[in-house]
Amino acid sequence: MKTIDELLADGVTGKRVFVRADLNVPLAGDTITDDGRIRAVQPTIAKLAEAGARVIVASHLGRPKGAPDPAFSLAPAAKRLGELLGADVAFATDTVGSSAKETVAALADGQVAVIENLRFNAGETSKDDAERGAFADQLAELADVYVGDGFGAVHRKHASVFDLPARLPHVAGYLIATEVGVLKKLTAEVKRPYVVVLGGAKVSDKLAVIDQLLGKADRILIGGGMAYTFLYAKGHEVGISLLQKDQVDVVKEYMARAEKLGVELVLPVDILASADFPDLKGKTPAEFVTVDADKIPADKEGLDIGPKTRDLYASKIADAETVFWNGPLGVFEHPDYAGGTRAIAQALVDSSAFTVVGGGDSAAAVRTLGFDENAFGHISTGGGASLEYLEGKTLPGLAALEV
Repeated sequence: MKTIDELLADGVTGKRVFVRADLNVPLAGDTITDDGRIRAVQPTIAKLAEAGARVIVASHLGRPKGAPDPAFSLAPAAKRLGELLGADVAFATDTVGSSAKETVAALADGQVAVIENLRFNAGETSKDDAERGAFADQLAELADVYVGDGFGAVHRKHASVFDLPARLPHVAGYLIATEVGVLKKLTAEVKRPYVVVLGGAKVSDKLAVIDQLLGKADRILIGGGMAYTFLYAKGHEVGISLLQKDQVDVVKEYMARAEKLGVELVLPVDILASADFPDLKGKTPAEFVTVDADKIPADKEGLDIGPKTRDLYASKIADAETVFWNGPLGVFEHPDYAGGTRAIAQALVDSSAFTVVGGGDSAAAVRTLGFDENAFGHISTGGGASLEYLEGKTLPGLAALEV
C-alpha cells in the first residue's frame, strides 16, 4: 500500500487530489456534537494543502436514500473543517454536477473544497457494479490523484471507496496508515496478556469477532446488552433484558470453546436493573436496583453492569499489555447507567497497556464522559471496520489501495 508521503515526495503542486474522508459526524440539527472524525483526517488534508495540492474532500453522512436530503448535508462538516484548518473551505452543493465541477475548477493551489454527501447519489452504495462504476467514473473526472483516508468506510464496497481508486493513482492517507498499524498490533504483533472488552446491544453483531478472538485473546470481558444472551446461556433468567434466543446455542458453543482453549470469558456478576428504559432526552433520574447477575427480577431489564463487575473487570485489565475495547457496557447516554462504561474507560486510562478504543459508540462514550483522548493508545474512527478487520475479513477499501 503506497502512502501519502510517497505522493508528497513526487510533488502535488497544482494537482487535484481527491481525499475520501469520513466526515460522518453526529449532528443535532446543524450542530456537530462530536467532531472527532473531522479532526482525525485534518492532518492529511492540511499536509496536502500545504504542499500546494487542490484538495477535494468527499464523504458520506448518515443513510440518505440515494437522493439529496438537507438533514444529511455535509455543509456543517465543511464549515468545521475550515475552522480546524484555519482557512476557507469551499462547498459544492452536489457530488458530480455543475456545482462540484465549478467548485473544483475554481480551486487554486493549496485550497480545499468539500463536495456534498456522496450518498445523495444512488451510485455510491449501489450493489450493481455498472451503476457504481458509472458514478466512480464521474468522480474520477474531478481529480488527478486519489487519497483513501476514510477508515470508517473501508469495509463498504462503495463507489468512492472501492471503485474510484482503480480509476486514479492512489495512496493511503495518514489516518488509514495509522489505523492499519494499530490493528496489526491487535492481530499479528500482540503483546500479552491481551484483554478484549466487548459491549454493545446485540450479541449477533459480535459473534464473528468473538470467534476469531477465541484463538488470540487471553481474556474476553462481556458487557452491554449482549451480556444477557450469555447469562441466559448459562441458565440464568434475565427478566425483560435484551435477549437473542436464536443465538443461545452459538454462545454456549463459544463458552465451551473458551474453556477448552484456556481463554477467560468473563461475564457480569451484578447488574443495574429497572422496569423502565431510561429517558435519554430529559435524563430524569432513573429508578433501578442492583442485583446479582443470576437474580434479575422477571419484570426488570439490565441496563448497566454493577459495582462488583466494574471492580472485577478493572482487575482483569490491570496487568494487561494490550487492551481492545468495543461497545459500551450499559446505557451510557444516561448518567445513572454510565458507571460501567466509565469504569472501563478509567481502567484503560490507568493501565500501562497499549489501549485501543474501537470506534463507534465506544469512542463517543469516551468523549461524552469527558476523558482525555490522549490518555488512550488509540481511538479508532471506525468501529465496524475495526471489527471486520479483527474478524479476518478482507476490507474492500483497503484491498483497493493495495492494488
